[in-house]
Amino acid sequence: MALPQNPVTLTPEQIGELNEKLSKTRHDVNNCLSLIVAAIELTRRKPELAARMTDTIAQQPDKIIGELRAFSAEFEQAFGITRE
Repeated sequence: MALPQNPVTLTPEQIGELNEKLSKTRHDVNNCLSLIVAAIELTRRKPELAARMTDTIAQQPDKIIGELRAFSAEFEQAFGITRE
């Protein structure tokens, strides 16, 4: 990973955009984690739903990873960080 060699300046609008994207990412990750918790709780109460809930639980990590990757890409672009 290569960091910028010169200071990076962001406008208030750019900072606001990054903050909004961070807020959306937090919200989306929280939703995925809430689904995991709800699916586990439902499985505890109704074991017959375990197979269906397992699918729901198994989908969440990929969704979380996707959200974090998308935010990381925006962050890196805003600050001029490149991957080598």
